[in-house]
Amino acid sequence: MPAVSSVLVPYASYLRVYEPLAAFAEPERGHWRRYAARDGTPTAQDELRRSLADLLPTPPVPVPVHESADAFIAEVDGVVCVCPWRTRLRGWLALEELGEVLPVPLLDAVLPPVVRGQAAKDYERWRDRNPDARPWIRTAVWQVPVRWFTLFADDERTFEPGAAGGAGAGEDGGDGGAKARVLRYRTPMVQARRRLARSLKTLRDTVDDGPLIEGLVDVGRWLEEFHPRSLVELDYGGLVHVLSCAQLAEDHSAADVAEAIAALREGDDEGAGEAYGRLTERWRAVRDRQFAN
Repeated sequence: MPAVSSVLVPYASYLRVYEPLAAFAEPERGHWRRYAARDGTPTAQDELRRSLADLLPTPPVPVPVHESADAFIAEVDGVVCVCPWRTRLRGWLALEELGEVLPVPLLDAVLPPVVRGQAAKDYERWRDRNPDARPWIRTAVWQVPVRWFTLFADDERTFEPGAAGGAGAGEDGGDGGAKARVLRYRTPMVQARRRLARSLKTLRDTVDDGPLIEGLVDVGRWLEEFHPRSLVELDYGGLVHVLSCAQLAEDHSAADVAEAIAALREGDDEGAGEAYGRLTERWRAVRDRQFAN
């Protein structure tokens, strides 16, 4: 598939859910069955290039006019699973969060108020017609949220050094057929829900309510929306271009989170602090680059 734009990939990570075809009602199920059977389904790099290309016109297009009919495809034990892009819905959700990330003058320069206002009205009308809609993909910029790591075990981690210029999760993300650099975790939905529930119980028993507990509750509610035989994926996405191969090879953040929670469960506050300290130091160094010249 030809590149739409040469704009650099943003430094974002992704939490994705791939649902089996049985989770979709007709006619959507038929669409995804035919889609998965064709050759050359788009990669994460293709999705990013399309989205970034919409920001180049004047005025920019923050949210696509039509919903994407594309998806990521994975095969789990012989079962085809689908992660729809739902780019339009995710665009609206991202716009709602921009005010918390960018100062108003910069936000107005990137996306004028009239553009944001029209997008908000469009979303409100769409939401009235689709009250149960939810995205299959969550995005975080310049970090992987700690709560996402609770869903995975270290032995579910995959690291492929690949080419530094590639992008996204997956398969062939680079130009000329070169394999993209990838760091990701994948686990069955039942395991993700079990680990999250156990982590949430431990935290509620040992620490005061706070952002981490609130975040786990939010992720848990989101996961409950999907088929129990789904696949859950955490993809470092564009963050693989922030860190060196050596740093990525040594990054075992899910293991650090699991160690910290296990220590809390056993009443070992010192052990929990050491494991959590390794994690926060690693990700503080990444987030600080957001503000570097």
